[in-house]
Amino acid sequence: MTASTQATGGGGLLRRLGLGRVSLRRIGALGRAEMILLLRNKTATTTALLLPLGTVALFSTFIDGAGHVSTGAMLATTMFGFVLLYVVYYNLVTTYVARREERVLKRLRTGVVTDAEILVGAAVPALVLALAQLLLTVVAATVFFGLPVPVNLPLLLVAVLAGCAIFVLLAAASSGFTRTVETAQITTLPVLVLSMIGSGFTGPVESLPDGIAAVFQMLPLTPVLELVRLGWVGTTGTDAPRDFVGVLAEAGRPALIILVWLAAGVSATRHWFRWDTRH
Repeated sequence: MTASTQATGGGGLLRRLGLGRVSLRRIGALGRAEMILLLRNKTATTTALLLPLGTVALFSTFIDGAGHVSTGAMLATTMFGFVLLYVVYYNLVTTYVARREERVLKRLRTGVVTDAEILVGAAVPALVLALAQLLLTVVAATVFFGLPVPVNLPLLLVAVLAGCAIFVLLAAASSGFTRTVETAQITTLPVLVLSMIGSGFTGPVESLPDGIAAVFQMLPLTPVLELVRLGWVGTTGTDAPRDFVGVLAEAGRPALIILVWLAAGVSATRHWFRWDTRH
């Protein structure tokens, strides 16, 4: 694809992202079609449903529950991270690439559907699966791990929605570097590996050396999981749990980092998302 075509695609995305033009009916129709395709793809469905659970089970052998966050709380909140990485991010990279190479995205753009509706509509099945798994995680953690109800439910919900938005945008941007569905296993590795290493999956980030912790706290998943832990158990792992109001004082820094990643995700999608095939 030529540079002029890329520029047109990026500019078109900006021009067509107006909220006033977004139709929930069209998004719903696209989402239903994508859900049918996802359910027909046994590999994608299995990956979306079982891989996060299996990976969490593996990592649970390493979680030591350091600090004031119990092993159950660490495992439960870590599940949020794996759902965002696999069910949302990885699954959507393959979806966007597949629809692009099938020329579905290009055909959709010739109609009344806006760019925002196309991107969100394609993401609907992944988001539905992700939210369902996260709800099951909360229920299972309450029943089996004895975790309390969330300390600050609004903060927890904001963290989940912001995390979904960040990884939808990162998936759209990453698809621009991905030639085929098969190569998504390679192009998604940087985000997957760095997020798993740097987001406190095996212990609180604050327990690491200051320099390393400072870098890890700037990764896209880390502030999301920090807000999840603050909203659910009232602490990120090294301090005593706080109440509904108390966690808000700790939420400022991760919330700011999340806003930066949302802006970066929009910019990356504008510049790198491709509507035309790579072949």
